[in-house]
Amino acid sequence: MNYWIWFANIKKLGAIRKYKLLREFGSVDEIYNANKKDILDIEGFGEETWKNILQSKDEEKIHKQEKFMKCNDIKYINFYEEGYPKLLKEIYDPPVTIFYKGELSVLNQSCISIIGSRNASDYGIRNAYNISKDLVAKGYTVVSGLAKGIDSCAHRGAIDGKGKTIGVLGCGLDIVYPKENLDLYRAIVKNGIIISEYPLGTKPNPENFPMRNRIISGLSKKIIVVEAAEKSGTLRTVESALEQGREVFAVPR
Repeated sequence: MNYWIWFANIKKLGAIRKYKLLREFGSVDEIYNANKKDILDIEGFGEETWKNILQSKDEEKIHKQEKFMKCNDIKYINFYEEGYPKLLKEIYDPPVTIFYKGELSVLNQSCISIIGSRNASDYGIRNAYNISKDLVAKGYTVVSGLAKGIDSCAHRGAIDGKGKTIGVLGCGLDIVYPKENLDLYRAIVKNGIIISEYPLGTKPNPENFPMRNRIISGLSKKIIVVEAAEKSGTLRTVESALEQGREVFAVPR
């Protein structure tokens, strides 16, 4: 059984606590074989965490995920492996494991993230597309979240500009969200990479997207905001970017 895939499947266990377990036990297989006392002896780990660890030990489920990944050319890389994105290592809580489909080396190219509203105006759509197309012509890779609106236009601009683009999902790689972006999903795989820290089968639940957004900002030194509502995921991504020490730019109205 693949212990890294198992580790990613433990529910309600974020990156910070996963790193704590890895420091305590040294490896994922040692965590898998730990007993209840071993876990509960760690500060901050209680009965709920132990219960989630036990429930995650579904070998049949893990084997099915391994098989699906192999058949669909989905791979993963963990924080300790060569090829893990260097900029992402700089943030406070980088994902322990990244699942990906596409060209891994793209994650370490010069990236700029383009973010904005799902309900974008015509002005915003044109800007996202054109800025993205111009950026890839200058050798940058465009990062966005494969959502409706600004994200989709940013990806399309990069692809039409014959450049590379990275789509960061808030669900498993076996789920295309939104569904109407299936063709765009496939195009990104051919012209870059789709990534997620979430294991297969993870639905696009609202609580996943703030975590996804820290990856979108973490992969880039510069973030471009095309359009954003006053209270939105876009502005939360901006907050993550500023916390990570990234430069943030906004398209004027």
